[in-house]
Amino acid sequence: MKSILTKDYYMSPSNYNNSKAPFRGLGVSIILASQSPRRKQLLEWAEVSFDIIVKETDESYPTNLSVEEIAIHIARNKALAVKQSNLVSVPILAADTIVVVDNDVIGKPKDREDAINILTRLSGRQHFVITGVVILHGDKEIAFADKTTVVFHELTKTQIGFYIDKYKPYDKAGAYAIQEWIGVVGIKSVQGDFYNVMGLPVSRVVRALTEMQNQK
Repeated sequence: MKSILTKDYYMSPSNYNNSKAPFRGLGVSIILASQSPRRKQLLEWAEVSFDIIVKETDESYPTNLSVEEIAIHIARNKALAVKQSNLVSVPILAADTIVVVDNDVIGKPKDREDAINILTRLSGRQHFVITGVVILHGDKEIAFADKTTVVFHELTKTQIGFYIDKYKPYDKAGAYAIQEWIGVVGIKSVQGDFYNVMGLPVSRVVRALTEMQNQK
């Protein structure tokens, strides 16, 4: 049973010009219910205007859910926590990314030893990265999970230790970030959305936001 509490947080990105591209062609901003710097960066690249609001959330989940349902369940709870505690009139976007190997959900490493064990397990084999996405706006909801298949080359103990000590991936599911050194030198193949592995299938999110806006 995974159980993590996400703390309350609010930020309006000061380095991003919200008036420049309020969401290409839609004329709306959104709330991003995530503190992830990768999701923030991806939305900025997509020229989506957003503020960040995060409320404390219990990230536990029922044991009978599929791995795709787990990611959606956690994302939905993040979005609902923001919706229920704020008077929000714009879409709320929440996401949760999990790593799956042998049908086991691999979370964030607890410490250095755990990170070594996780990357050793992923070395030389295939795993899946699944991001659950939930968008809430009023009484409307769009929910989906995106799945990417990733294969690592065989990683040496030296490579694993170097990466963990320099990049300290303790806030990352699966103990790695594909855009960092370990991804550059260690990834053999990626099948599916690369940006999904970073934490958000952003092109699919943009299409979902467009769909929701067109439902008005």
